[in-house]
Amino acid sequence: MIDHSLLDILVCPETKQGLRVVDSTVLETLNASIASGSVKNRGGEAVTGEVSEALIRSDGEVLYPVRDDIPIMLIDESISLPTQA
Repeated sequence: MIDHSLLDILVCPETKQGLRVVDSTVLETLNASIASGSVKNRGGEAVTGEVSEALIRSDGEVLYPVRDDIPIMLIDESISLPTQA
């Protein structure tokens, strides 16, 4: 679990937008897509492992995975999400 004091200072390295912990519905949908082999990170690499925790950008378009309680704040490691209509 991300420490809230850390979450208060983290921003997207690309747009400087705030981040929030992603909800379970988004993670379930993402993990189903990962299981089907249809997810690539923004660096173009296939995402093969389930994402159990992540931060999502304020606009809801980009997700940053959290591994071993460490947010992976690299643009190439982030995952683009479909925009909500």
